Amino acid sequence: MTENAQQQPTAPITELPTQYTPAEVEGTLYERWVEKGYFTADAKSDKPPYTIVIPPPNVTGSLHLGHAFQHTLMDALTRRKRMQGYEALWLPGMDHAGIATQNKVEQQLAEEGKSRHDLGREEFVERVWQWKEEYGGRILGQMRRLGDGVDWSRERFTMDEGLSKAVLTIFKRLYEDELIYRAERIINWCPRCLTAISDIEVEYQEDAGELVSIRYGEGEDSLVVATTRAETMLGDTAVAVHPDDERYQHLIGKQIKLPLTDRTIPVVADTHVDPAFGTGAVKVTPAHDPNDFEIGRRHDLPSLTIMDEHGVITVHGPFLGLDRFEARSTVVGALKEQGRIVAEKRPYMHSVGHCSRCKTTVEPRLSMQWWVKVGPLAKAAGDAVRDGRVKIHPEDMSKRYFDWVDNMHDWCISRQLWWGHRIPIWYGPDGEVVCVGPDEEPPTGEGWTQDSDVLDTWFSSGLWPFSTLGWPEQTEDLRKFYPTDVLLTGHDIIFFWVARMMMFGLYAMDGQAPFHTIALTGLVRDEFGKKMSKSNPNAVDPLVWMDAYGSDAVRFTLANGANPGADVPIGEDWVKASRNFTNKIWNATRFALMNGATVEGPLPDASQMSATDRWILSRLNTTVAQVDAYYDDYQFAKLADALYHFAWDEVFDWYVELSKTTFFAGGEQARVSGRVLGEVLDVTLRLLHPVIPFVTDALWTTLTGGESLVIGEWPADSGFRDKDAELEIELVQRVVTEVRRFRKDQGLKDGQKVPARLELDGTALAPHEAAIRQLLRLQPEGEGFAATATLPVAGATVALDLSGTIDVAAERKRLAKDLAAAEKEKAQANAKLGNEAFLAKAPDNVVDKIRGRLAKADEDIARIQAQLETLPQQ
Repeated sequence: MTENAQQQPTAPITELPTQYTPAEVEGTLYERWVEKGYFTADAKSDKPPYTIVIPPPNVTGSLHLGHAFQHTLMDALTRRKRMQGYEALWLPGMDHAGIATQNKVEQQLAEEGKSRHDLGREEFVERVWQWKEEYGGRILGQMRRLGDGVDWSRERFTMDEGLSKAVLTIFKRLYEDELIYRAERIINWCPRCLTAISDIEVEYQEDAGELVSIRYGEGEDSLVVATTRAETMLGDTAVAVHPDDERYQHLIGKQIKLPLTDRTIPVVADTHVDPAFGTGAVKVTPAHDPNDFEIGRRHDLPSLTIMDEHGVITVHGPFLGLDRFEARSTVVGALKEQGRIVAEKRPYMHSVGHCSRCKTTVEPRLSMQWWVKVGPLAKAAGDAVRDGRVKIHPEDMSKRYFDWVDNMHDWCISRQLWWGHRIPIWYGPDGEVVCVGPDEEPPTGEGWTQDSDVLDTWFSSGLWPFSTLGWPEQTEDLRKFYPTDVLLTGHDIIFFWVARMMMFGLYAMDGQAPFHTIALTGLVRDEFGKKMSKSNPNAVDPLVWMDAYGSDAVRFTLANGANPGADVPIGEDWVKASRNFTNKIWNATRFALMNGATVEGPLPDASQMSATDRWILSRLNTTVAQVDAYYDDYQFAKLADALYHFAWDEVFDWYVELSKTTFFAGGEQARVSGRVLGEVLDVTLRLLHPVIPFVTDALWTTLTGGESLVIGEWPADSGFRDKDAELEIELVQRVVTEVRRFRKDQGLKDGQKVPARLELDGTALAPHEAAIRQLLRLQPEGEGFAATATLPVAGATVALDLSGTIDVAAERKRLAKDLAAAEKEKAQANAKLGNEAFLAKAPDNVVDKIRGRLAKADEDIARIQAQLETLPQQ
């Protein structure tokens, strides 16, 4: 319980508008929060820090349900910590999104009939900055709609001056520590984006291709290889077989003729080849396949590049100038003419890599690129989790993290783009290579040129937890707010971002991990569990739902589905239900204010309270403890569910309803209950605020006269418990629930009044007779009362006079029909479960379903028989 009501600066208001309209509240309220500086963190504060950095959305992006989901959870964490007395910083910003942003501007130029080459590099980069100012970052405004409590004064951008300095600083350090190097390796090349992309930016999908088997060589000195990329044979420099494969022992070391060319290539023995797969012989194209590249290195094979950056064949001959896919069919046709095709399988479904941005088929390509030597960095990232410095939540997600960091390949960090952080390497006329730091002048003179590539976007994003706080400078922000507390993000970017931040944070910050907890969420899906996609009709713009139902309703729906690491299904009906919840909170608070709820003065002593008052305060403190535990364990779905059922069921449906007779009677007990109700609403609104901030702040300031819940105190469990009162009210609930069920079974309308005699003497129910009668619409028995139905429940008896309220004969006939159907269902289930032959063949899930049907039939029979016994005798 709280004592904040005694500290409020103004008198509370006792009236609210009759209807809650989110659009009239949310926008104005958010701007007030920002203007008041509630979200601005103070690095000089003595309060303990709590820091979350936002996963920076792309500058090209707009708010989608995935953003709304994760932002809701991060906002809830930060708001609660701020209320708990922490100096809470939730730092916003955007990623420059190298490939995506350059594509946007190049599309714009294409509409003008131009390319970036028409402008030149400097003018093109300036054009991108103009685009960013005009069109980029609209997601920031949409974050305001959602209610994001971020510190806008600290907004960062991965291409701003400070972050650019951080990029140059860490590049030089890594370079000097020999953790960055330049080498020719196989990379993933996108012929559409015309750049290298990392392994984690390749999406694999099943494509319908063709598998052709080609005979190389002649007669006994021939062998057959199978491939889905026939055009790459033009770059073959060997055929590989397993050294122990007896079929090819006579060929190892020999030269065979490569079809369609005037070259011969060797047959080499390599343990990489699986002799049991296909023919046991594989073609080796070192310049166009990562596995072939490694075989080529082991056997000192030449690497022949056969196509350019657009995927066009560059080998002189009949295939010169053909697109790779056109060349594929042409090469197969030429091989057929020579009788070299042994077999064809079409369609052949196989996994093919595609660019995650433009969906173009990725081409493995030998290329000179810049790389990060990840071995020692990845080991440090793995050790930080293994030794407990960093916790992954849920814990079973750790395996995915270790699978990545323990098996990480060196990271290709160069991109053939103009938009991004340009690699700070300069080449001299005599082969000199100089890395230029942020405070150093580049070499000058004739023949000096800077590397034309830029860094992978994820390179700068990997610095986000400390670069946004001012690193490499030792700023007040860095000292106060690093390391951050929790990284909350989707499990799908463990590889893209989480591991990168761990590696760079540990490296740059002297072994200090960038966060102590990694809280991984699932992905948002539609109500049927299908992935949402712009290409499918199931994609939802959360702003549309916010317009229709309010931001709080969208937020609560998302939080209510947020089980750790699990995907989150969401449908519009669920958002409607959350809207109903916000309306319920509004209407219940309005009723409470109109009937004496107050936060003024201290809580009355427990001896002055009714059992109903003590019960709700006991349940309130239990809920506070539950919610705290769920927050600390990142169990958002459980905390949302606990709050929903406490607020709706226990406060609004039970406490308010049980207390109505007290409020209507007036007097001292009404004053006591009014103060208790005010306390319960005060604390309940505080508990709900981090998840649904708008409606709760509007109601709380009305109830208490306080300035804002954003800076209000988080409620603490006072330790008050009253198990006797809880047991007493549980008895009342049992009576009300059982009689309501009986009324429904008899077809009585909710508002229909029924004469009744309540025999409650000697039970804990006696003080609650007036409330029970009110809830159940039970009139006093009166003259001529005849008990036609008697219900023993919770140690008491409720006798009802149903004469004149139901057609007994018709009701008996209906129940007899239902009883016959239930008995038939029971007989059928028993027959199947008694059939040994059926049980021996039926799957376990089928048998379990039949057992469930039997149990349900037994329940129905017992219920119907009980109803028949309560009906008047004819």
